[in-house]
Amino acid sequence: MKITYITAGAGGMYCGSCIRDNTLATALTRKGHDVTLLPLYTPTRTDEENVSQQRVFFGGISVYLEQYVSLFRKTPWLLDRLWESPWLLKAVSGRAVGTSPTQLGSLTVSVLEGTHGHQRKELDKLVHWLKGQPRPDVLDISNSMLIAIAEPLKQALGCPINCTLQGENIFMDGLLEPYRGRAKELIRSHVEHVDSFVAVSDYYAGYMSRYLQIPGAKMRVVPLGVNIDRFQPAPGPSNGRLTMGYLGRIAPEKGIHLLCDAFRDLRERGALADCRVELAGYLGPEHNAYWQSIEREVKSWGLSDDVHYRGELDLDAKVAFLQGLDLFVVPAVYDDPKGMSLIEAMACGVPVVAPRRGTYTEMLERTGGGVLVDPENLEQLEETLEQLSGDPERLAELGRSARAGIEEHYGTDEMATRTLDVYERLVPTS
Repeated sequence: MKITYITAGAGGMYCGSCIRDNTLATALTRKGHDVTLLPLYTPTRTDEENVSQQRVFFGGISVYLEQYVSLFRKTPWLLDRLWESPWLLKAVSGRAVGTSPTQLGSLTVSVLEGTHGHQRKELDKLVHWLKGQPRPDVLDISNSMLIAIAEPLKQALGCPINCTLQGENIFMDGLLEPYRGRAKELIRSHVEHVDSFVAVSDYYAGYMSRYLQIPGAKMRVVPLGVNIDRFQPAPGPSNGRLTMGYLGRIAPEKGIHLLCDAFRDLRERGALADCRVELAGYLGPEHNAYWQSIEREVKSWGLSDDVHYRGELDLDAKVAFLQGLDLFVVPAVYDDPKGMSLIEAMACGVPVVAPRRGTYTEMLERTGGGVLVDPENLEQLEETLEQLSGDPERLAELGRSARAGIEEHYGTDEMATRTLDVYERLVPTS
């Protein structure tokens, strides 16, 4: 089967959606399928071998210039290549072109207007390039924010279109009005041009069906998958201090402040005396103040020697970091639709403590690899952490269940197999 993926870069940061799309493309290629992964806006950044095309469509600089300077909507395609080179887009990612939804309302709406938007020229370039390639059996759009390209691509290529849903409502909800309402209205107007939708969790399938008014007959679920050969449990038992930790975006919605508050309260009560908290992951400039406020509090509590932030990690460092944890804690204060960090932690045999919300509920109930607590219930979080820290046998049991559950439900092979089942339903049999 020939499959074309269109995925969106995330301004130079590690992006869960980019990593998922790259991992899936790699897994399908290994199964013998012909897969093309096309990046939009910026080059994708992944922590495994990047299999995407070098050329970037809807280049972030072009999209921005066409939005705010009408002259650039008419410049020749050849001239546009000067600011569409991958090295330049990578250099300005996260600088000249921001990714904050509060600043991108009008641009988001314009892109969703498709052939009627200021970026019509970028859509024409994409259609022209794809028409010059072998026709795909299926074309997959990586999120509903790109759904305006579905109708023109279907008309040009005559192939079925799938749209993957993997957390874009968070961006949409961050748009200011009237752009938020208009963006949602535009996406709903394009739903009819998509043959199927794939959500990355049961929770998100239900949520987005309501959010975007997607008919239930079009909705499928393909859970995220992790490379279980790469993410492995630590080779030996833990030595030394009990280590609780978190890896992912350093942001308020992830509830890192709650983890630190719980740690402080427990230490003040004499619990977790021989324990430390390790944190790692991407820290965007918009959240520097948030992290600095946590650092100041940790210092005022006298816990600077026991709470550490290790920065952004590459793949090898990430695996080593997770293998060094005894317990993975993510007290998020929002409904996470993906939860990729939980999958990676459990693949490394690390049990998880998470709130009963979003996709976390189905992940932990399906794998048995952790404990669910009531959302934003600091007292219950503290009780759970104290109980688990004093029960190494239960920690070990949960860790074994976590690993076994990931092998059964969240490996890349399972993700690829379920994806192919969706595609095969779309492709007419001869």
